[in-house]
Amino acid sequence: MYASYFGLKENPFNLTPDPRYLYLTRHHKEAFDHLIYGINERKGFIVITGGIGTGKTTLLRALLTRLDSFAEIALIFNPSLSDKELLVTINQEFGIDTDGKARTKKEHLDILNRFLLETFRQGRNAVLLIDEAQNFSHNLLEEIRLLSNLETEKEKLIQIVLAGQPELKTILAAPALRQLNERISVRYDLMPLEMEDIQTYITHRLLIAGASGNGIFSKGAYKEIYAYSKGNPRRINAVSDRALLIAYARDEPVVAKKTVKKAIKDIRGDVLYGDSLKAWVGKRIAPVSGLFLLAVLVSGIVWRLPVEITKEQSDVEPEAPYSEAPSSVEEKDGSIMLNEETSFASLFRLFHQYKGEKGYGNDGARAGIVWFNIEPGSYVMFRKPFQMRIKRDLVSPDSYLVIAEVTAGGAVVIDSAGNEQHVSRSFILEHCDGTVSWFSSQTYDDRNYAMGMSGPRVLEFQRGLAANGYLVKPTGIYDRKTKEMVRRFQSDFGLASDGIIGSKTRGLLYQMSD
Repeated sequence: MYASYFGLKENPFNLTPDPRYLYLTRHHKEAFDHLIYGINERKGFIVITGGIGTGKTTLLRALLTRLDSFAEIALIFNPSLSDKELLVTINQEFGIDTDGKARTKKEHLDILNRFLLETFRQGRNAVLLIDEAQNFSHNLLEEIRLLSNLETEKEKLIQIVLAGQPELKTILAAPALRQLNERISVRYDLMPLEMEDIQTYITHRLLIAGASGNGIFSKGAYKEIYAYSKGNPRRINAVSDRALLIAYARDEPVVAKKTVKKAIKDIRGDVLYGDSLKAWVGKRIAPVSGLFLLAVLVSGIVWRLPVEITKEQSDVEPEAPYSEAPSSVEEKDGSIMLNEETSFASLFRLFHQYKGEKGYGNDGARAGIVWFNIEPGSYVMFRKPFQMRIKRDLVSPDSYLVIAEVTAGGAVVIDSAGNEQHVSRSFILEHCDGTVSWFSSQTYDDRNYAMGMSGPRVLEFQRGLAANGYLVKPTGIYDRKTKEMVRRFQSDFGLASDGIIGSKTRGLLYQMSD
């Protein structure tokens, strides 16, 4: 609709993984180099992990184009296969003719082995790409490991790329998959875009779509897009697309900061953008009523460790939050490393106050705890207070950071004295193991929401999906499109992809929505 208005030949911000639009940030280039190295050097197994929307699938599509001239390629993304069906699908993807006969698992394996030997004799490589690998069962992953036994005395006959969400690393670390994990020689974690990448990323997509220059977005618009997206390409695409549509409708030649703010409002379903946790983390944490929490606070033991804490900049200009927080150390009132009881009490107080100020009622006493395992760098997608566990090789027993707010340079944490302190992103990545938890009253909603249902809760879920880049229109009706987006959301985060919003899906949507 807006393409011709801005001099474009096509929509530059489609969410489909088009390799033409691949923008190689430093992280994407390194990931691509790891893939090419592992394949060319016949390393056997290569693992690429990254959060939702960071560009893994687009990277694989670009790899397909690069390898097409000198390699045989099979792409698998369906986790609902038996071990025999897996072999059949691999042979089909490689284009192997099996004469249409029903064959045993061994026969399919023998056919694949002959194909790989012939491919090797011709001087070509065979590459098996498995997308969304975190959804594959242990049994299927073990079957994939057995394929690596197809080799000559000196060379691997097949190179296997496993791409998936960060939880894939946790899955591979399971004792049952130890043999597979030990065979992986090339690994790379794909991180979100950094602030300095946003303008070049958007400009790159505009130029591919036919733009004659890079003056469509203002400087303030880029910063607003980063503040919302936290460098996640899927969110960048969603908000940029909506901002261009709004600018077109208003007959504006340039996408300004205010236009991006309106786009963010639309995507979030008219939830006020900027109504962040800053409004309440700046206040001193009020005491929570109840003898239980009082006892927890009195008996809590704080485990102190030397930590890197960044000095709060009170006189910084508005653009400063988009740069990495400084690394200077300032010792404040209390330790930011809290033991389990103290951290849960602090987290509960944040939830209690947040719920009250948001107008949802004082239902903190009914809060349930939600646990997830994430890649530490994925914390940037969280919108509400949470705690993250410190690596167990650094402290004993368990200790936690209580994170009140995510910032561009790191996070605002609550120390043992109840005060705010700033820590850098590098500190979080170095010290936290990715085990996160938060309070949510939604865990006490015992209903499962499915297609055909309607009401305010469905509308709330739709707004949460839309705010995170999933293309669903907030109508309050659980239609087929909503189910499709719920299944994609579940798949992206390693949940059972059934299209039904249960307690786990509700808890994660709650955390990732304002």
